[in-house]
Amino acid sequence: MTAPHPLVTRARRLADDLLAPHAERVDQEGVPASHLTEIRRSGLLGVNAPTEYGGAAAPAAVVRETAEILAGACCSTWFVQTQHHTPVLTLARSEGPVRDRLLAPLARGELLSGVAYAHLRAYPRTPVRVTRERGGRRFDGTVPWYTGWGLNDVMLLAGVTDAGEALFAFAEAREQPGLRASQPMRLAALTASRTVSLDLDGFWLPEEAVVLRTPYERWAAADRVKTVSAGPAVFGITESALALLDEDTAAPLRARLTEVRREAYALADHPVPHEFLEERLARRTEAYEVLRAATTAAVVAGGGRSMLLSSRAQRLAREALFLLVQGQTPESRTAHLNALAGGLP
Repeated sequence: MTAPHPLVTRARRLADDLLAPHAERVDQEGVPASHLTEIRRSGLLGVNAPTEYGGAAAPAAVVRETAEILAGACCSTWFVQTQHHTPVLTLARSEGPVRDRLLAPLARGELLSGVAYAHLRAYPRTPVRVTRERGGRRFDGTVPWYTGWGLNDVMLLAGVTDAGEALFAFAEAREQPGLRASQPMRLAALTASRTVSLDLDGFWLPEEAVVLRTPYERWAAADRVKTVSAGPAVFGITESALALLDEDTAAPLRARLTEVRREAYALADHPVPHEFLEERLARRTEAYEVLRAATTAAVVAGGGRSMLLSSRAQRLAREALFLLVQGQTPESRTAHLNALAGGLP
């Protein structure tokens, strides 16, 4: 039997010793900086970063397994730290001064990054517009969702240029001229993740802060693979819900989970990422159905106690609601609604 990857071992230790025991308190009080300090120390922030910059360059299977473990233990903490991995990958695939300045400290966990780019999926609406100004770039508009405010050091900010390009640049994650944050949002789930909206009014960044500029259609084609694929967090929370059930109830759901996860990850590992998009979306929708069944079963098994905010089953059910709409696009929404309607008697 092959020994688990060291990062998987560290993720399990963090989950068992720190994240899961305090998850209900974190859900109500917020992700503490101390949780993220331990994740920084673990090396998990560099799971997909190049080794020459201090990362682990771990296989995709390890990246998925560590995400499952963290999300299943404390979805709020997972959600804050998972923002970090897209900036790392973006830098790893880039060239220029911003890579030289940020990739190593991000890979080593010395800096924690957030992301402000989901609004690009609203195109042709452009919630954030980017124009040239004073030898740099000016950002105007509203970022509807930004997670980890007050916890992140930097953020990867995106907007659309007049030429129809998706442009990404790094900025410090703090209020500054032209950048103002709302109060943290009160949400049905993951209020603990410190999510705000950002108002951009002439927010200026130098040209050397730009890490990526590409035609919007090219970025959207790559992004589509993410939004039609089943995410590891869905499987992690499903596993945690199943652990609250007796074996007779859990067994058939676990068998279905195992099969859907196997098929979804086989598609994720396909050498041509833009193939089998319909199949990927079908597996994503099926994964949601198993998640819904498992978290609902955990609430039912818990009875009236499930209505207490201290209930793990209730927390998992709310986190499941969040995952149903995370990264949602019109395409994934339509597929999910059709599946729900098709399942009615």
